[in-house]
Amino acid sequence: MEVGGATDAVHSFRVVSSGMRFRKLGWSDIEVSEISLGSWLTYSGGVGREQAQACVQAAFEDGINFIDTANVYGRGAAESLLGDVLAGRERASYVLATKVFFPMSDTDRGLSAAQIHKQIDASLARLRTDYVDLYQCHRYDDRTPLEETMSALTEVVRSGKARHIGFSEWPVEKVQESLQLPDVERWVSSQPQYSMLWRGPEAELIRLCEREGISQIVWSPLAQGVLTGKYQPGEPPPPGTRATSESMGGFIGRLMEPRVLEAVQRLRPIAEGAGLTMAQLALAWVLRQPNVASAIVGATRPEQVHANASASAVVLGEDTLAAIDEALGDVVVR
Repeated sequence: MEVGGATDAVHSFRVVSSGMRFRKLGWSDIEVSEISLGSWLTYSGGVGREQAQACVQAAFEDGINFIDTANVYGRGAAESLLGDVLAGRERASYVLATKVFFPMSDTDRGLSAAQIHKQIDASLARLRTDYVDLYQCHRYDDRTPLEETMSALTEVVRSGKARHIGFSEWPVEKVQESLQLPDVERWVSSQPQYSMLWRGPEAELIRLCEREGISQIVWSPLAQGVLTGKYQPGEPPPPGTRATSESMGGFIGRLMEPRVLEAVQRLRPIAEGAGLTMAQLALAWVLRQPNVASAIVGATRPEQVHANASASAVVLGEDTLAAIDEALGDVVVR
């Protein structure tokens, strides 16, 4: 579905009967759904097992095949929950990603060879699988030589415990340096924060990744839910939303500033004029970028999964994109 007039850049994608589109993950042969299901603040303790199971079921119904998690989410809780929820599903029917870096105990952290090997084994045990499709470095570890980290990741892939590797929020110069190392596995993905409000990856990262065949898997494309428009300036957050949750509201920070909320409300007539929800508008905006393979969404209810998945069919026209830029003005972080 194209909205807002004008033509857009052509995206290479495959569409299934649910309407979900799929894109290649970097240079690999893996195809991931344009919308993926994350588990950062939700399945690490934010919601119960039954809710999580219902959300995962809804994701598969909508054609979502990509599930993203990390060992640090709930110190293993999210991986364990997903291991239970995914048990019994054909392993080849979904793409599973996890991460390593942040502290799992007072002594377990970082990207040393010992930690990478220890943590991949622990993640696989919690996820109840023999391999992950994507093993990602959650941040850069300046305490460990880059050569050690890349060699350990290469061993993980060549042992069959992961199919491919990715990084999240690494300095661009460290990505470039890693690409020059001999006889190591090459990245297929980058996982940055990216949304209408947070456009930092456009400065350097995306250009580098385009040249190297590395896809973006973006987190917080809805800006912690702020881009859905549910937070009104000058009013308290609605009960039950992320901003009111002790377990899930700790990262919403500056996004709740009045000037940001006011700018987001200026998006509402743009979405309505295009026949879209605010969430569809925000997700379609990140997916307009050909280097983005998938947008990670969190969900506490199946209805949220269905609503977010519907954005995969939307292509925004140039007039809509221009109106978005004008509405958000100087609240955008570039």
